[in-house]
Amino acid sequence: MSSTNSQLPDARLVVTGHTADGTSVFTYDDTRTPFFPFGPAGSSFTTFHASSTVPVSNTAPFPELGTTLPRPPPEGVIFCITDIRAGSRAPMHRTLSIDYTVILSGEIVCILDSGEEKTVKAGEFIVQRGTNHAWHNRSEETCRMLGVMVGAEKIVLDGKVFEETVIKKPE
Repeated sequence: MSSTNSQLPDARLVVTGHTADGTSVFTYDDTRTPFFPFGPAGSSFTTFHASSTVPVSNTAPFPELGTTLPRPPPEGVIFCITDIRAGSRAPMHRTLSIDYTVILSGEIVCILDSGEEKTVKAGEFIVQRGTNHAWHNRSEETCRMLGVMVGAEKIVLDGKVFEETVIKKPE
């Protein structure tokens, strides 16, 4: 397995599919190259699958996977990993999704806009329900998080609509 600046090996993706007669086959087996939108010292993202709708089609061609921040469409889903290097952080942001996250290695501090924070370690899980949050890796090793993000309705509380916020590249 090769490795990029993320300090962890690039992820291998194996995909299955069907032949015309319905026989199960492997359709893809290769290493995915991470995307570094904030430069080589920042967080990296590797997308494995995305669909604009749920339920997904298991017979549609496998989608092209772009190099953008992972965000599912309102009725879609995305499957990806994020590597946050030691000492790095992701600023406060909100996504219009419910995110099912597993910490695969390292640890990460999830900080909410209320000021509350929790450290989540390898083998532990987070269900992020459209909250405004930041990530901070206060450890000395890269944190790898696996996530499935499912598009969600906008949050409306007491008549106020909470929109998605965009993370911008630090200047």
